[in-house]
Parts: sequence; structure tokens; C-alpha cells
Amino acid sequence: MEALEEKEEAEQTPEDAISLNISDFLDDLEADIAVEEASVISDEFFDWSSIDTSHLPSSYKTNSQQEKELLQLADHFFQQYSHLCPDRKPLFLHPLNECGVQKFVSTTVRPTLLPYPDMYYWSGCASFVCDYLIMEPLKCPITPPSSLYSPTTILKYQRGNCFDFTVLLCSLLVGAGYDAYCVHGYATLEMCSLDQTQELCPRLRKPPEVPEEEDPNKYRIIYPLEPQSQFELQQKAKKEEETESTQEEKREEEVVVEVEKPKRDPLHGLRVHAWVLVLSGKRKVPETFFINPFTGNHHSTTDECFLGIESIWNHRNYWVNMQDCRRGCKDLSFDLSDSFCWEIMFSESNEASQLPTESPKNDTDDMQKKEEIGMSFEMPLSWVAQIKVSCREYENPFPRGKKVILYEKAKQEKWAAYANGDGLVERLTVYADSDRTEELEVKEWFKHREDLLYFREVNKQTQLITDHFRPGHPLLLKAHSYTSLEPETGHTVEFYHTARVDGLWKRLETATEMTEYFVGREDFLHMRHIEFGEREQEMEKAGVTAEANARPIVQIKEYFHRNPEKPADEDVEERVFMVIDDVMQLTYHLELHDTIASKVVFCRVIGREKREDEIFLSRENTVKYQPWSPEKHKNMRHLYNLLWELRAEQKDLKQQVRDSEAEMLNILMVREDEEANIKLTVSKYSTAKREEQHEATVLEEEQKSSQSSLEKESQHTGGEDESVAHHTATNSTM
Repeated sequence: MEALEEKEEAEQTPEDAISLNISDFLDDLEADIAVEEASVISDEFFDWSSIDTSHLPSSYKTNSQQEKELLQLADHFFQQYSHLCPDRKPLFLHPLNECGVQKFVSTTVRPTLLPYPDMYYWSGCASFVCDYLIMEPLKCPITPPSSLYSPTTILKYQRGNCFDFTVLLCSLLVGAGYDAYCVHGYATLEMCSLDQTQELCPRLRKPPEVPEEEDPNKYRIIYPLEPQSQFELQQKAKKEEETESTQEEKREEEVVVEVEKPKRDPLHGLRVHAWVLVLSGKRKVPETFFINPFTGNHHSTTDECFLGIESIWNHRNYWVNMQDCRRGCKDLSFDLSDSFCWEIMFSESNEASQLPTESPKNDTDDMQKKEEIGMSFEMPLSWVAQIKVSCREYENPFPRGKKVILYEKAKQEKWAAYANGDGLVERLTVYADSDRTEELEVKEWFKHREDLLYFREVNKQTQLITDHFRPGHPLLLKAHSYTSLEPETGHTVEFYHTARVDGLWKRLETATEMTEYFVGREDFLHMRHIEFGEREQEMEKAGVTAEANARPIVQIKEYFHRNPEKPADEDVEERVFMVIDDVMQLTYHLELHDTIASKVVFCRVIGREKREDEIFLSRENTVKYQPWSPEKHKNMRHLYNLLWELRAEQKDLKQQVRDSEAEMLNILMVREDEEANIKLTVSKYSTAKREEQHEATVLEEEQKSSQSSLEKESQHTGGEDESVAHHTATNSTM
């Protein structure tokens, strides 16, 4: 008996084994689908059966005669399609709307241009749709939905699946003038489930570097090969042998990395998804691209996340894809006029559909009548009411107050304008690990701040904070980097130098140094470096403020660009003032043929007391090297006049340094006050916020008027009481 059983097992054909494997795969597939459907129903599914449809227009509840003819033509087209392509999935043609009425998908698209500047561009429309709506997964991940609600209902309840997102976005894009289409196709699990944890945040993507083209030079010198050492070659061979021994360890690491990668999706290639196709041509779109309605991101038509297309439609027609999608959408042609690639439902050139008919001869008359109808048929207008978005809805697009997006080692948070008291509208947190436990960097974006702060970077490793300001700040600030707003703790301030008289664009200050950078000055000064000494300890112990106990200036260095109007031997490149040592040094620019720069150094005379209005010049305290200068620059009188000028400039420089210190203290005081008392400005385009302000002012006025009326009444009653008391007092005296 055991031998017979073994023979029977051996007699099983390969076809039986394949059928068993297929049945096992289908069983597993059904189990996965059932699990996903249960999770959708329990967690994220909204009960659409409870919505109120009584207030909807009649076009939502009934079909016109033209719409009925359209449904008949769609059924006829589907019969031909299913007969000629029996292996293809059913088309998404006329699902039920919110009132349970069949509506053709093209009539659900309602072209609309909303009266907001951002909604005239595809990026603004896409970001509004993905922010305003809450994503709902499909009930069954491998079949399209049985219903497709109107964009007005979707906007009202602020939620929907990928088809609802797509129809709304396509309506806005067509209204804005784009050649946009709704797409019914297949995509990856991450795209269908809005899982971006394996993607890099768009804010962190670096722009592609343009490679520099090197012009080949056929006259270049060909150098002989360098001689190689035999000893070095032997050492190199030994290193290669050592690396071979470590290859196994690397393979083990690769295996660990592969284990960390997500498992292959059992429904890969079967998951239904909907997105938007924008063809090139209209609105000066240079290249055809896709838009994922869940994220609002732009994708190339060759993106591997899109696995195939069944059909596309807009408000005018419906096309079926007849191309092979085994390689996804990489090789697809989007020339909709090509009848071999795309089968159109209603011919736009008075020609019947290209699908051949194989109906019996008895039905030829009916077929001819239907083809005549198809040749002269025009798409009815959309049954959807006008799409409207109020100013309040447009300015507060997030239904849950804020939106959180998880990326690979990053988290992005978004708020509506005026939702936070400090004007925060977006925050991006970058982490060191995939579990998002160790923060590396935090970036924050602000809007409508009175101090014009719009961007802040915080390095969590060094605690360095960098604030960025828009033009128009009272102190002309452009950026400010700091770890603390306390003075002399390390500050870097950038200014809008074109608005400053002195051309200062950057200043770095620490407890011992200050460096200033200039742009576009008439004296060609581009940098100034100041070194400070330590304060007197007795003054610090006495509690004297930093302004009264200023840091002693040790040295001032200034650097100048070349002035072409002066000879190099007269044009100063570097100027050094050693204040404590009373040394002044000038270094001049070089000519093209020079190798050593000219210098002049003025030193203090040893053993002679320094007086304020006295200048002592001798050959002992003067060092000069000016080989190329004329004779008049070598005499003592010229050096005497130069020393007088340097004394005066040193005095002015000291005052400028003190002014720079005072300016830094003022900047820190102003910034500390701005952060302690944050104020937001109301944009003239923010209608909702202005309405709130108007209501608040009306309430304040009403409260003030009521308080004033109460005070008048109290005064009136008080006067009456005083008169009654006076009358009683006079009566008692009498």
C-alpha cells in the first residue's frame, strides 16, 4: 500500500503542482485582502451612509435624458471591451453617487477656477487638496470603489479615497487651464497607503548638481608614466588578500540590511490607485507628468511607483489604455490621438469607436443606430454643483488642526496660519535613527510675524540657533546665529547691506574678538578684525554693567581691496593698529611684477611718555620698506603727515568699535523683547482673520460703551443719594 501511494504521488503531473501552488497563493491573497478590509472598516472607515442628502440638487438624484443615453453608450462600449479583452479588469465607468444614482465618471469632473492666486498653479491646487482632505483607503485594495461622490460632498466632509482626491484635483486643474486627466491604474503599497516612511523629505532633497563640461584639449602635454615601486606593488597585493578575508563579513552585513528592508507586498501589481495625469502643451507645461493626489507631489511618468494604467478620463471623454504595462508606465505613450495605444469612447473626429464588433447579423441594425448616436453624441454638462471654497476654509485647510507626515528619519508638521501664537506654520525635525528618537536638527517656518522672522534652524547637537528675517526689519537684520541671547556669548549677525550706509553685511562677535565684513564701500574696506582684552576684575566685582566697563581694545586690523586708481605702492592692503603697544603698521598692495609688499611701521619710543596731542617721530621708531615709491614718500615730512592721519583714524576707529558693541547690545535687547512679546500682523488677503479682528473690536466697543453707561448710572444714583442725604440733614437741623 505504501508503494502504491508513492507511485500515485510520483504520477502527479507538473500541471497539478502548479495548480496547487496557484490555489495556495489565491488563498493567501484572499486572507490578506480580508485582513486589510477588516482593518479599514475598524480604524479608518467613515460611515458615508449617515450623510444627509436631502438638501442636494435634483441633478444629484436623477439623470437627464442625455445622461441616460450616455449610460447606454457606456454599457455598449463596455460590452464590446469585455468581449474583445476578456482578461482585462472591468472598467470604472458609472459608479453610484452619494444619492445612489449611476453617473458617468466624466460628468463627475466639474472644471472650477477658485479665486485664490495659488489655485492658478498645479502646485497650489495639489497642496490644497492633499492638505484639506483626510485620506481613506479603499475598502478592497484590488478593486475600484463602487461609488464616486461629488467633489462638493467630498469638500464638505473633508475626506475621501484616492478616486475622490483625483476627481477634485482634476476639476481644479482643468479649471485652471491644464490638460489634466483622472487615471485609474495600479501603484505600490506605499503610494496606495500614503506611507512615506521610506522616502526622503522633499525639504531635505538637494537640487541636482549640473556637471561642468570640460573642453577637451587636443594639444595638452602627455606626461610619461610614473615609475612604480615593486615594494609598493607587493604591499598592495597583501592588502588585497586581507580584503578577501573580510568579504564574508560584508556579506553578512548585506544580509542584515536585506532583512531590514520591507517585505515584498503579496498584492504587488494588483493594488488599485487613482492619480492625475497632466499632459504637456497647455499652460506651457514642458513635459507630461503625474501628480499623486495624496501627497501633491510631482512624479515622472517613468516612476517605478506607478505599475500600470487601465483608463483615463476628463470632463469631455474617456480613454482605455491598450498598451502593455508589464514594465509599469515607463514605456507608455500618452499620445491620446493614437488609436493603437488608446481606445477612445466617443470619437472626436466624427468616427466611430475603433473596437471591432463581432455581433450576430440580426443585431447589425441596432449596432448601426448606436454607432450613429456615438458619432453625434456630445458629453453632457457636469451634474455636480459649483465647487466653492470660502476664505476661512482656504486659510485653514487642515481638518484636524495640523498635519503630520513621517518620512525617513524625519517628521514634518504643518499648521494653518494664525493657528499658533508665534506664527509657526511648519516644523521639520531630522533624526539620527529610523525610530525617530534622537533629534539632530529642527527647522521651523513662520508667517505674519511683526519682527519679520520667517525661518529658524536649531542644531540639537551644538544648540546653535539661526534666525532668518525678511527685508524690512527696523535693525536691517537678515540672519542671526546664537546659542544664547546673552551678550558676548558668540553671535553672528547678517544685515541687508544695501540698506546700510556703512555697507556692513556680516558681524561675528565673541568675548575676545569681533569681525566685520563690508561690501561696496568707497574706501574699498572689506574686513575689520578687533581683538579685546579682559575687563578689570575690580570693576566686575563692584557690579558695574558691561556698558560702563567696556572691554579694552588690544588690536584693530583692516583689510582693503585694490583701488585701481592708485598705484599699488600707495594703496594700502592691510592696516594694523596695536592700541596697547602703540604700534601702527601699513602693508601695501603688490604690482604684478612685485614679490615683496611695501610696509611702513610706526613704533613707540622706548623710555618716552606718551602724550595725547604730541607726535614724536624719529628714525628709531619708524621702519619703512618702500623700494618702488617715489622720493617724496621717503622723506620724514611725508611720514610725519601720515602718522598724524593714522593717529586721527585710530581715534575714529576706537569710537566705531564702541558703536559696534553698542549696536550688538541693542540688537540682543530688541530680539529678546521680540521673542518675549511676539506679535502677528494681519494680512490684507486674510479675510477670515480680519473678520475675527472686526468682531473683537466690536465686542470691545460694546463692552466699553456698557461700562461707560454703568458708570454714568452709578454717578447719577450717587448724586441722587447725596441730594436726599442733604435734604434730610437740613430737615433735621430745622
